Amino acid sequence: MSQTKYKRVLLKLSGEALAGENKTGLSVDVLEDITNQVKEIRDLGVEVAIVVGGGNFWRGIYGQKMERTTSDYMGMLATTINALALQDALEAKGMFTRVQTAIEMREIAEPFIKRKATKHLEKGRIVIFACGTGNPFFTTDTCAALRAAEIDAEVILVAKTIDGVYSADPKVDPNAVKYDEISYADILAKDLRVMDLTATTLCKDNGIPLIVFAMNEKGNMLKAVKGEKVGTLVK
Repeated sequence: MSQTKYKRVLLKLSGEALAGENKTGLSVDVLEDITNQVKEIRDLGVEVAIVVGGGNFWRGIYGQKMERTTSDYMGMLATTINALALQDALEAKGMFTRVQTAIEMREIAEPFIKRKATKHLEKGRIVIFACGTGNPFFTTDTCAALRAAEIDAEVILVAKTIDGVYSADPKVDPNAVKYDEISYADILAKDLRVMDLTATTLCKDNGIPLIVFAMNEKGNMLKAVKGEKVGTLVK
């Protein structure tokens, strides 16, 4: 553990990122890359929890003509598909995992129980949290902030398709400036949308830092847990 700055981390993955270039469904190549990076940090003794989104299959906002809670529950089921795929890919590499869901699905996963999740982490198992918070109108960003606080994670690793936090969308604005470090107060004041407002406020109030980095650059996750400069640090 002397090689790492953090002992327990929460990794936030978006569903869209798992789709890769296809934009929908699951990319075998992306799953391979993510699980290889997770194995790198797990092999160093880092305790890893994961919160995964479901946007590669369904997001609550997609159901424009649906009753909102129904559409949101569909999105929670989509996160479970991704969680099971991650579990399978991680275990294929010899890692022990548990999927915990905020909506009870006993045949395929454990219900979320804080003490049980913490015990799994202490035993070296990777815990994947699915179904968000289990409530409509809340995003998986909020779930990541909430679960990180509940399990006493020291940092949230936010794996994105861009390499950090910018003053504007770098894909749209060529003059966008990348921040190496930024405060939660500035994130809120500048409305930078690194995570949603509720998640950002939760992280700020609980003193949980974020490291936002490019998921597709090999070694970034390892650099982050070692405390090396990578992406953007939000604190």
